[in-house]
Amino acid sequence: MKIGAEHAALITGASSGIGRALALALAKKGVRITVADISEEHGYETVRLVEEVHRNLAKRLESPSALFVQCDVTKPGNLVAAFDMHQQTFGHLDICVNNAGIADLKSFLDDRSVDGKGSWRKTVDINLTAVIDGTRIAVQAMEGRGGVILNVASAAGLYPSSPQPIYSASKAGVVMFTRSLSKLKAKGIRVNALCPEFIVTPLVEQLSATQRKWIENSRGYISMDKIIEGSFMLLEDESKAGACLWITNQRGFEYWPDKEEEKKYRLSSAGAKLQRKPPPHLETPPPIPKEFHKVVVHKLSADFRAATKIVTVFYKPPVKPGHILIKVLYAGVNASDINFSSGFYHGREIAATKLPYDSGFEAIGLVAGMGEGVSADAIRLGSPVATVFDGGFSEYREIAAKHAFPVPAAIPEIVAILTSGLTASIGLEQAGKMKSGETVLVTAAAGGTGQFAVQLAKIAGNKVVATCGGARKAALLRGIGVDRVIDYTQENIKLVLKREFPNGVNIVYESVGGEMFQTCMNSLAVFGRMVLIGMISQYAGETPAEGWKPGNYPGLCEKLLAKSQTLTGFYVNHYRKLFKEHIEKLYNLYSAGDLKITIDPTRFVGLNSVADAVEYLHSGHSIGKVVVQVAPDAVPAQQSRL
Repeated sequence: MKIGAEHAALITGASSGIGRALALALAKKGVRITVADISEEHGYETVRLVEEVHRNLAKRLESPSALFVQCDVTKPGNLVAAFDMHQQTFGHLDICVNNAGIADLKSFLDDRSVDGKGSWRKTVDINLTAVIDGTRIAVQAMEGRGGVILNVASAAGLYPSSPQPIYSASKAGVVMFTRSLSKLKAKGIRVNALCPEFIVTPLVEQLSATQRKWIENSRGYISMDKIIEGSFMLLEDESKAGACLWITNQRGFEYWPDKEEEKKYRLSSAGAKLQRKPPPHLETPPPIPKEFHKVVVHKLSADFRAATKIVTVFYKPPVKPGHILIKVLYAGVNASDINFSSGFYHGREIAATKLPYDSGFEAIGLVAGMGEGVSADAIRLGSPVATVFDGGFSEYREIAAKHAFPVPAAIPEIVAILTSGLTASIGLEQAGKMKSGETVLVTAAAGGTGQFAVQLAKIAGNKVVATCGGARKAALLRGIGVDRVIDYTQENIKLVLKREFPNGVNIVYESVGGEMFQTCMNSLAVFGRMVLIGMISQYAGETPAEGWKPGNYPGLCEKLLAKSQTLTGFYVNHYRKLFKEHIEKLYNLYSAGDLKITIDPTRFVGLNSVADAVEYLHSGHSIGKVVVQVAPDAVPAQQSRL
């Protein structure tokens, strides 16, 4: 959020200290301010100071530009009234700062009351309960418009504070409450926590001379300028949601938890969930078959049905050394299945010499057998594994163990993570060099890989624009947080991009080709990067036998040169060394609820349905990832540790 005069903020506890300083800092940006505080005298003084700042701005603001509302934050009715008054005065709420706080210097151990009215309870009511109430009301006010909420916590909420355990506990509650609200980002609402160490405020001035001297000699006081700087970092950085900024003199600005600590708790929580409910099939692996069936390409054609047939394989144990035998439960369907059947991936002449060859890219199943030399520490009988290797459309497959990845569950969602998820995750990272604060355009965004690309771009803190065809797809994309959905059945993509993004977009994740490719190139900003993962509109060619029809893009070199742009082709199999890392990353996001995976609801069961599934994908009617349930008896409950 780039803070400016179009915004309005409500700040609790703004009569002094951090609250007043933030009110004045926001006022310098032209923000209209509601001061909600219990102190009428000091609250009106803050309003006077804010109005003085506004008067000094080059651009005169409409009156009123500041408002005082007397408010006891421990009373929900007072808070509701304050927010209502703000809305009536300014019309919208863009920023909410839950700042009101106190410290009780009395020991809670001395509380002998039996009526539940110990003085320490007021600390909890103001520091924690009122923050929860303020956040709740602010979210309700921001729904449909978006906004940012800053909860002022404390470094004492990150580590123990022996002199003030109640204060520390209340601020720790604010920290964990805030961190738990990261998913609100999907609604355009970000909630973050500010966690400074000591600063000279009326609250600190309550401490004894000895305590203040200890602070000066040990940690020192943080300047208000540093508090304001940290606050604006959390308010303006669109990538921060559920973030806690720790501010110290010794270490400066540091987000907590850091990436290493976050990795520990995400992995351990996922592992604990998997361990609580042991998968029943781990103890009894699937039987080794005498024969099984698979889909092979027997002639080159972009007509997948005509190019393929189902053949019987007579299997002879034992499993070869270094290999495993997998019973395939689910296989993914990809736009490039017809490129593979037409021979265009490796050249038609080379492909013709390899006929017949196996089809299908990714699959997931259970280990039915293991050859000598396969480590049981990584893969064991009955455990779920995934493969991103040619031959996914098969009931069983024997494959080198190095080409298989242990996965947490043999479910369709993990199939989607494979080719589709990996392409988006690795492609945006490696080819797109994706950062935060950019605009990312994703074409065919409601498809198997597009759904991952838009969400990963949002998680990284970017503005996301997505193209799709149809109301169902548009609704899906809005539901997973896309900022601007362009439904080409209702709007002209070229006109929308030219009108709404005149300076261009920073990254394009493109999979359509043809005219869409041209449109995207024309919409790319200076220094823009396009990640080309495919061109589905060209795969079928003019006739099924012809297959992939080459595109013609005159002036492409000139465009790239004129704007210092980068066009990068991306083929996921060239990045196999990164597969395990990114599968782990995507699964952790999925298990934490930060990543939604949509599987097309149309059921395709058995190898006889593979051609139907491929044709359905190319019909343009699919939504999310198209998956074939290869094994009719597949039970989506097999789990293992990553």
